[in-house]
Formats: sequence, structure tokens, C-alpha cells
Amino acid sequence: MARTDQLPRQGRLEVVATPIGNLGDLSARAREVLAAADLIAAEDTRRTAQLLSAIGVSGRLVSLHEHNEQARIEPLLQQLRDGKVIALVSDAGTPLLSDPGFALVRAAAAAGIQVRAVPGASAITAALSIAGLATDRFAFEGFLPARAGERRTLLARLASEARTLVLFEAPHRIAATLTDLAQSFGAERAAVVTRELTKMHESVYRGTLGQLAAMAREDADFARGEITLVIDGTSVEPAIGGDSELLARALRLLLKELPPARAAAIAAQICGVRRSDAYELALRLQRD
Repeated sequence: MARTDQLPRQGRLEVVATPIGNLGDLSARAREVLAAADLIAAEDTRRTAQLLSAIGVSGRLVSLHEHNEQARIEPLLQQLRDGKVIALVSDAGTPLLSDPGFALVRAAAAAGIQVRAVPGASAITAALSIAGLATDRFAFEGFLPARAGERRTLLARLASEARTLVLFEAPHRIAATLTDLAQSFGAERAAVVTRELTKMHESVYRGTLGQLAAMAREDADFARGEITLVIDGTSVEPAIGGDSELLARALRLLLKELPPARAAAIAAQICGVRRSDAYELALRLQRD
């Protein structure tokens, strides 16, 4: 029988959440894991090096980001097979949540390597916890498309979502996004914009989408820092209403010449229905 101390060491991938701002939010367990890891796979090695220095930990770093993740997988898997412990971190918050790491975690799990979570901060749950909107069911949509047309098309599809929505947005697009949200979801839909969560200049703006869009145009601070939006789900049951047959006929004709979003906008005005309902029907008709 082999002695216990002669058995091969089992490799392990530790998925470690790091602070989104306040360094005090790093858990004692996360610090221990980072200190003990043989290798730390980081989205940005410079930022992670600053974090490690701040907590008095030294570690071997390797970059793992959206541009090199596929190339890194096999070398990292080999180290895990060789018994190494690798800690996976992103720039801030929990890895994989709108951050790199998914491909590595999936590959490690498929290879039978133990993958453990070291939970902690996340802008998603932090924003939900203080928004004062329903949290029993929510959907995270990450960053909206940067192109205005693509963003509005997606928002038309999300307008009838009953779950609370959580979005990330870049500071320089927040005013335009809130304007588009007010147009697609209705200016009276309740929402919360959180900025710089857990940091010195943390701000929380509450109101309707119309009010928030106006604030964003008038307050220069809106366009600074990390932004997370929480938007109330619709309380209206999806229903086309009006003359559904007329709407379907109008859409079939318009779709021969126009893209779904434009066809839906015109048909909604003709038939007196919500644009989001017309758009959903347009997509169904196009698929059929």
C-alpha cells in the first residue's frame, strides 16, 4: 500500500472573487488561497499585482483574458494535471460574470479537475441588494451593444421581460442608454443606477427611466466610474391587443422590405399596439 505522503498531489482550480472597490471586502479565505496558489491566472496581471502587494502576498502571475484564453487553456490544464493549484481572478469581482474564465473552468471540469469557488464581491448582487427592486427573479444581461441600432433592437426584445434586469454600461454611453431604455421600456419604469459601488465616490440614483435619463444629461458625475443598472421588470402581461390580424398582415407586408425593428415600429403605429409586442410578433413571423 502506498504511503499517504507518496500519493500524487491533486491539482485544483480556485475561482476567487476579489473586491470591486473596497479592499476590506477581500475575504480571509480568498487571501489564504491567493497566498498558497502555485499560479494566479489574472485578467490583468498589473492590476492583480497591485492587489497582491496591498495584501502582502507574492505570487506567480500569468495573464488570462479574452484575447489569449483559448491559447492558455492547455498549458494551464497540464499544470493542473501535474498537481498545481491555480487561482483564477478577474480585475474585480467574481470571475466569469462578464469577465474571462469560462473556457478554462469548463475545460478543467471536463478534464475531471476539481474546481472550487471562493465567493465574494460582485457588482451584480451588490447593486441588487440596495436597489429596492424585486430580487426573487432577475436576469443579468451584461453590457448592451455599443452600436445604437443593435442596442435598441435588443431593448425592444427585453421590454416585456417580467424579471428585474441588471445591466453593466460604459460611462460614456450611460446617457444614451438611459434615453433608449426610457423609449423602449417606457419613461415611467422604475430603475436604479449605481456608480462606483464600494468606492469612495459611490453614488446611487433612483427614479424612473425618464428621470434618470434627464439626470444623466445634466449631471457630469453620471459619466464617471463603473456603472451597474437595475431595472424593474414589466408589470403588464404581454398582450398584443388591438387588431391582431391587422398587425400580422401589416408585418408580413413590411417585413418583405424592412428589417424587423423598423417594420415593428411602423406596424405598431398603424395598429395602435406596443412596439415591443409588434417586434416580438415580427421576429416570430420572420422565423416562420
